[in-house]
Amino acid sequence: MAYNLISIGILIILIGFVLVFLGALTNLNSKDTKIAVGGFIGFIPFGFSNDKRLVWALVFLMGLTLAFFFAMNFFLQHRFK
Repeated sequence: MAYNLISIGILIILIGFVLVFLGALTNLNSKDTKIAVGGFIGFIPFGFSNDKRLVWALVFLMGLTLAFFFAMNFFLQHRFK
């Protein structure tokens, strides 16, 4: 099972690199760059952005991530009891 999780993690990282590369190629002439950065400190999410829509998208994605981690914790605890 650990081998599958490592493979999925590496695949997600590679997909992220490809998306960043494609985004850089498609917006070569764009002068209006928007950015959003977020993360977790423990279970507390935080985020910064220079666009209101990106903040809300970031809050939504972080909420999904937090719900996923709580659900995985719940299911794994009950599976190995």
